[in-house]
Amino acid sequence: MENFNAIITSQNRLFETGKTKEINFRKMQLKKLLTVLQNNEKLLCDALWKDLHKPEFEAYATELGIVYSEIREAISKLKSWSRPKKVATNLPNLPGTSFIMPEPFGTALIIGAWNYPYYLTLGPLVGAMAAGNTIILKPSELTPSCSAALAKIINENFDPAYLMVAEGGIPETTELLKQKFDYIFYTGSTRVGKIIYKAAAENLTPVTLELGGKSPCIVDNDAALKVAAKRIAWGKFINAGQTCIAPDYLLVHESVKDELLGYISQNIFEFYGANPQESPDFLRIVNHANFNRLAGLIEKDKIYFGGTTDAADLFISPTILDKISWDDKVMGDEIFGPILPVLTFSRLEEAIKDVIKRPKPLALYYFSKDKKKQKQVLNQISFGGGTINDTILHISNSNLPFGGVGNSGIGNYHGKAGFDTFSHHKSIMKRATWIDLPLKYPPYNTTKLNLVKKVL
Repeated sequence: MENFNAIITSQNRLFETGKTKEINFRKMQLKKLLTVLQNNEKLLCDALWKDLHKPEFEAYATELGIVYSEIREAISKLKSWSRPKKVATNLPNLPGTSFIMPEPFGTALIIGAWNYPYYLTLGPLVGAMAAGNTIILKPSELTPSCSAALAKIINENFDPAYLMVAEGGIPETTELLKQKFDYIFYTGSTRVGKIIYKAAAENLTPVTLELGGKSPCIVDNDAALKVAAKRIAWGKFINAGQTCIAPDYLLVHESVKDELLGYISQNIFEFYGANPQESPDFLRIVNHANFNRLAGLIEKDKIYFGGTTDAADLFISPTILDKISWDDKVMGDEIFGPILPVLTFSRLEEAIKDVIKRPKPLALYYFSKDKKKQKQVLNQISFGGGTINDTILHISNSNLPFGGVGNSGIGNYHGKAGFDTFSHHKSIMKRATWIDLPLKYPPYNTTKLNLVKKVL
């Protein structure tokens, strides 16, 4: 096991020199990260295939390509993001000026997730580097090839006093959490998020928790069903459903359910063929523990489509479960796999009520042409983020902060939001010295009190 205390001490020393706060230094490190990733793209893609059976297209489109875009944006906008922002000064403090100055927290710990091993690890890293922190990166041990690839290319190219990858499992993560960090960023399950939060509280360390939950996909009776079906099938079964913002369950108007399910089934066939196990584009479940959990959610008498499993290959076919109720096992926790349970509603108000009486989801998707009903859903349901008439794509816009609410997470990132997350926003006021009104100073009297009342 690494001597984490020594590494953190060296990172603290570098941070205290002020080197990481320099704009040119930050830009140089971000450019190096981009170059290192691009030069090792084959290594990274091969590791994804080995761990998850992820095709090169998805490796680039859902992981590396987005990271490259985030790095380039940070490099181009870093100067403006870092510039102190002038704000208005209120009357009692005139003459004077006020501004907000972003500064890095210090040494940050970023704990990544296995389902998108690069995007969910390197995405937060971009914000931390742009803000000027030193960083320890902890990839998930559940995708060991990806973890090893990140450790190799980063630890061979960066000074560990600035940035290093720490590999390992629960013992290493536990040891890391005993250390004193200035910021902790975690992506993963709500259960582990509570452990992270508790450990951070020991040192009053600020945290961002990117968690999950059962994200609903509501399809109303006026939706463009053919388009909705294709977008739902894509959003649900990409990455074999192992996506924190995948549609967890389908809540569809009873009058269009049969038609919609027919179209979704047709799209699954078009995407992955008659035997998805032979498709080079359909992923595998990450490990046997998750496979067994998911296989246990498939009730044979409720299979509408799919339902095929192969433990030796960690394969579960794209599966639709019909005639589901809120009491079924599959509606208990977040599914995180290629299983789509289907429930129905007769009135939109009924669907909204069913969603809001459960923990706030990380994402929500609503399909309808009616702008009034779209507004009703957005106003009445609390969720981290979402998309109207599509799935997942809100995560691809770096101008939209990404994060959860309630049980689905604390804080957000992406683009400038990532820079802001890893920055302390320091409030500063400058006062003029050529005048100093006596109003605030003792001794106090009725005249001063009346003036204060008028001014304030």
